[in-house]
Amino acid sequence: MITALSKVPKLFVIARNSVFTYKGKPVKVKQVAEDLGVKFVLEGSIRKAGDKIRITAQLIDAISGHHLWAERYDRNLKEIFDVQDELTKNIITAMQVKLTEGEQVRVAAKGTNNLEAFLKYLQAVAIVRQFNIESNALAKQLAQDAIALDPEYAMAYIVLSSTHRMDVWLGTSKSPKESIAKNMALIQKAIDLDPTYAEAYGQLGFTYSMIGKHDKAVAKAEQAVALNPNSAYVHMLLGHTLRFADRFEEAIPEYKKAIRLNPIPPTNYLFGLGLAYCWTGQYEEAIKWCEKAVRQDPESFLTRLMMTMVYSESG
Repeated sequence: MITALSKVPKLFVIARNSVFTYKGKPVKVKQVAEDLGVKFVLEGSIRKAGDKIRITAQLIDAISGHHLWAERYDRNLKEIFDVQDELTKNIITAMQVKLTEGEQVRVAAKGTNNLEAFLKYLQAVAIVRQFNIESNALAKQLAQDAIALDPEYAMAYIVLSSTHRMDVWLGTSKSPKESIAKNMALIQKAIDLDPTYAEAYGQLGFTYSMIGKHDKAVAKAEQAVALNPNSAYVHMLLGHTLRFADRFEEAIPEYKKAIRLNPIPPTNYLFGLGLAYCWTGQYEEAIKWCEKAVRQDPESFLTRLMMTMVYSESG
């Protein structure tokens, strides 16, 4: 749902992991809106009984407190993706957003209709971000399982591609050149399956950065942002590619945009911005953002390494 709505340029949509911090908590809509800097809040629930599901959703104007739209859906579990499409269209209609033909295509682009493949994908996404040898191996297997269940699932190919790139970073690849080749082939497969999939272009740009092809890297990351300007993740990837290309001043606003879209971001958003500030000589800002990353994940070797680099550079 969040992914689909974020593809609409006229909407400002907060990223999933920031939104999920409120899951299961008794919070007021107005407070959520203030915390995240938004005007409208979508809230809802899903209940499951056997192969039946009940989905309730309501769209609220957080300033006035008025309900703009509300609906309840009683469906079979296998229809969950159809309900998601219907919900997306109803929300866009309720907010009186008019879509161009191209935007309609992007919003309608599907991930998978296979629920088991979708669940495998979600597990892989959560695990791959742990950045260690064991989690990377498990994420790779889960992504492969998702693809076996749905060979046309573009998003699963992207997760699998990330695990091959991670093999290089973690030092587990027997042939870094071969791992990068696999990574790029899987990304291209995802693009072939879904030419509107912004993250795939951003990931391709990130890989180009790794192999020193910075002009291509930035071009692909910019293409990703053009496809989905509301994606915090692709703005972060553009920030990375600009930073790797030594274009630090240009990287800073991309990281800031990513953090605005994802107010409770992963640590790589934070130390990425910190490093960009560092290499422009803005050491006070650099230390501030890297310290935020360390506070958020004090056990992470990577965040502490970035903090040490900034302290060393700032003297």
